[in-house]
Amino acid sequence: MQASEAEWTEIEKKIARTAFEQAYRREIEALLQQVQQEASTLVELNDLWRLHDFLSAKRHEVEGKYDYQYSILLFVFAGLVKEGWLHLNELEGLDKDKLSKVAVLSRM
Repeated sequence: MQASEAEWTEIEKKIARTAFEQAYRREIEALLQQVQQEASTLVELNDLWRLHDFLSAKRHEVEGKYDYQYSILLFVFAGLVKEGWLHLNELEGLDKDKLSKVAVLSRM
């Protein structure tokens, strides 16, 4: 089920990059809003450390999730669709087999 870089056309690579960046931008914007809201409610030092711990965990999660390697990109897209950061229609133009795999994997 892996798709190497050689199996992605130039058009597919552009579509994939755009979709990847859109999903990343959406998640980061949501994270920024969440952090701004949380920061505005800080009252004591423990609140600050709790926010720090949240941000450390979130950084690890985001950096691990957004891995742009063609061999795993369909899995990345499926996860992003499942989480709501990406929509299947944003992948239109990819090979039908790739779209189908993303759709199936996102429902697992």
